[in-house]
Amino acid sequence: MESRCCSTSSTTHAGGFNGDDESIFFWDRQRTDNNNNSLYFTDQPDGSGGLVFAYWNQDIRQFLIDNATFFSREYHVDGFRFDQVTIIDQYGGRQFCKDLTDTLHFLTPSHPLIAEYWADQGFAVRDTGSGGLGFDAVWSAGLRDNVRAALGQAAGGAQAPVFLDSVRDALYQPPGFAALWKSVEYVENHDEVLAGRSPRIARLADGSNPRSWYARSRSRVATGLILTGPGIPLLFMGQEFLEDKPWSDSDPNLLIYWDGVDQGTDQAMVDHLRFTRELIALRRHQPALRGEGISVFHVHNANRVIAFQRWVQGVGRDVVVVASLNESTYRGYALGFPGPGRWLEVFNSDVYDHWVNPIVAGNGTGIDANSGPMHGLPNSANIVIPANGFVVFARDNG
Repeated sequence: MESRCCSTSSTTHAGGFNGDDESIFFWDRQRTDNNNNSLYFTDQPDGSGGLVFAYWNQDIRQFLIDNATFFSREYHVDGFRFDQVTIIDQYGGRQFCKDLTDTLHFLTPSHPLIAEYWADQGFAVRDTGSGGLGFDAVWSAGLRDNVRAALGQAAGGAQAPVFLDSVRDALYQPPGFAALWKSVEYVENHDEVLAGRSPRIARLADGSNPRSWYARSRSRVATGLILTGPGIPLLFMGQEFLEDKPWSDSDPNLLIYWDGVDQGTDQAMVDHLRFTRELIALRRHQPALRGEGISVFHVHNANRVIAFQRWVQGVGRDVVVVASLNESTYRGYALGFPGPGRWLEVFNSDVYDHWVNPIVAGNGTGIDANSGPMHGLPNSANIVIPANGFVVFARDNG
């Protein structure tokens, strides 16, 4: 779930947001007809209702760094996600970013520093000693945009074209990144699903009914691609149990429906929470799903199927993930495998529909990949791929 434990270097909201009289801008109570009178800010808007900090001022830069270190020392936060770093860099805060990341890395080297940076993301995650901004990771739009696009296409019906090539491309390492884990991957966040913007995954999957089989099953595929793909997965609050209302921090009618899970009044939510919880456990138990190795070896747009291999260099324990947005189950689907012998089915999303699904489509305990080469891999097998579902194969149960 997204954790915004601190945004002390944010250019958004701290400098006043839509006339908010409680923001930091008003601490000094200077005349508001000239925003440059502020001790903290300039008159430059950041594009979302706030003002840009006066990064030219050493006292302001130190104030922001001290604020971040205070949260580390006194509140023992687990890490930081910094808002609108692109704007910080654009308006004179480049050296500030370097000083900030160097200080926090010295103070708490194990705490991740994550930036929202939409320019040269490789520059943002490069060490300051190599000329970069020094952040550990950045939010990525790759899987977000392309998984959401594929989901929206699939919602057009069984005959609608679905293009998975862009999902394939987004699974690989972004340009300039030293490692895949430096990319934070998601399909929902507070900006994406803010009321009035894009729909939450359940409604994107089926605009007519966010509790239909189409919505439930496609939502599992979307979450599955995030949690089995590379990078740092991010789940936005409520995504783990199929919340379908847009997000708002002010509308009481858009609060998360906790009773659906706590009181069991929404069985689809209860089932989806189990699905998410056990998929996270799979990621923990299978090191390949947390590793750097990935090969997307099969994409078939007409079939709406994508398959990829994950591994840890020097360790192995390969995992094969096969996902489908086809509304029909495939039985006997010929697919390549990276090695012969027994591959266990360690996860099947179809199990979680009306838990335990009495008509689950799956591969039992596993398959034997003893057929010839296919899809650039040395072995192959015929497998079952559930409709709007995904299966994960591994050498062991983890």
